[in-house]
Amino acid sequence: MKRILLIVFLALLVIAGGATAWAYRDLHTPTRHAKHGQYVEIPRGSSPTAVVNRLASEGIIKHKWPLALYLKLTAQATELKAGEYDFPSPISPVGVLARLREGQQRMLRLTVIEGWTRWDIANAMLKIPELGLADADEGLRLMDNVDLIKDLDPTATNLEGYIFPDTYDFPPDTKAADVIKMMVKRFRREWKPEWSQLARELAMTPRQVVTVASLIETEAKLSDERPLVASVIYNRLRKDMALAVDSSIIYASKLEGKWRNDGKVYKSDVERRSPYNTRLHAGLPPGPIAAPGKSSLEAALYPATTNYLYYVREPSRDDGAHNFYSNEQDFGIGVQALRNWEAQRDAAAGK
Repeated sequence: MKRILLIVFLALLVIAGGATAWAYRDLHTPTRHAKHGQYVEIPRGSSPTAVVNRLASEGIIKHKWPLALYLKLTAQATELKAGEYDFPSPISPVGVLARLREGQQRMLRLTVIEGWTRWDIANAMLKIPELGLADADEGLRLMDNVDLIKDLDPTATNLEGYIFPDTYDFPPDTKAADVIKMMVKRFRREWKPEWSQLARELAMTPRQVVTVASLIETEAKLSDERPLVASVIYNRLRKDMALAVDSSIIYASKLEGKWRNDGKVYKSDVERRSPYNTRLHAGLPPGPIAAPGKSSLEAALYPATTNYLYYVREPSRDDGAHNFYSNEQDFGIGVQALRNWEAQRDAAAGK
């Protein structure tokens, strides 16, 4: 009888040891799941059992009992935090537990692209229902809060040019006005204190530098061309030549609500009597026309030293590259080459 009991006892030890080893392996083995990129909500007040059941039902963990037992034995159940979790895949149950102890809140995301205007930004914000904007105009009105940049630009009438292009993550309960503050704060982090001194050395105000940067952003597609475009702008300004930047003409039409938004610049746009029309008026437009990125701001502050006065797109390349010229005759040849290429392209396409 004693021998039988010993055998049973030993068998139980083996079973228990095996179960323990299996549970340990289960807790530390990453599991692939299909919920990465989605948020799994753990409601406030959820019991440990409810949390484990939710994780299993969502496929985040394969087996319930190892994690449930581990929570009970380690007394970590009280450390689980409610929230909305995006669990990476694969992830182990122990990894899941670590995240639940840290806590996580679902974040919304807004990406502002280099060269966007206030209208573009307002429309992007409108697409995020949690921000609660009634329409894009409400977003535009929030971008009239020039107190955010008054020390840097005391003449600003809106935040055009001062909303830094980047990707922003924020909780769902964030107010739209606070998102705008966040984006302006990002600009202020990029604008180094010494940049204001550099602007003075260029005989410019910070507002004028940001305006130049916004023109560069809308004209140059390649980073290494931005200092060259900057040199063209400064060279033309010195000679009191009209800048003739189409994006500023488009901006003038947007200000008057006349832009057709079909990618074409019409005769009515070119002839529009606006200080933003840089074909009709020499000098800089009154203010920024878009959101410049860091490389455009740096190009405006550190322009290349050239005698270029013109540039035109290089037709043999599809990356937005330009050819640069110092005289009108060579520029005319470059323009004609581009027109010939466009005509051949249109003929090949049957237009």
